[in-house]
Amino acid sequence: MIDPQAYCRAVEAHLCRRNGGHLIRIVGPAFDLVKAWAEAGIPLAVACAGIDRTVDRALRKPGRHRPMRVEFCDADVKATQDEWARAVGPVIATVGDAAASARRRSMTQHIENVLAQLSTLRAGGRVPDALEPALAATAAALEARRADGGGARGAARDALIAQLHDLDVALTHAAVAAVTDSDRAAIRREAEGEIGAYRGRLDAAHWDAALAAATARLVRLRLGLPVVAYD
Repeated sequence: MIDPQAYCRAVEAHLCRRNGGHLIRIVGPAFDLVKAWAEAGIPLAVACAGIDRTVDRALRKPGRHRPMRVEFCDADVKATQDEWARAVGPVIATVGDAAASARRRSMTQHIENVLAQLSTLRAGGRVPDALEPALAATAAALEARRADGGGARGAARDALIAQLHDLDVALTHAAVAAVTDSDRAAIRREAEGEIGAYRGRLDAAHWDAALAAATARLVRLRLGLPVVAYD
């Protein structure tokens, strides 16, 4: 189980680093908020990623920047947890019931956004060469479906959503296969630490499935892959 006190101090330390060394103590209502994150099963790495979103967005705005308070990070932490829970699978999502509803793009906007991310990724030259065929195939499939997103209804829409899910799964498998064995082993160890709080609450089969999903998520994160699936 996550120790709320240690979790809170770790969040406080991370926020201090992101605030350029300015320490804002997490006490009172702020402590209750962060404690609730811990009790909801939000992994520390996920909470820190949510905080990073809030801080990064604030830093992109012109003008003077005040130190960020943890209370302003709550929505981003929960949105990040929601994405993490979907990525690692329904078992973890159920055990760590902390999902938050996020504003959804239209399907057409989603496809266009993924295509833009894939284009940037391929142009950057930072992904393994072995992954390029999968990136190209994904982009080609999305281009073929770009015009279908806005007008698809009923069964046609369901079929398109299923196709996007299949593309996402195929890209994930290709990404995991494309990283080196040593990198994959290191990422797996990181994934074990990320979901370790759930180890005692899952049987062997569910643990293996959650670990594989968490490893795949971290591979995707390291490579900067967009989420193709549309839920």
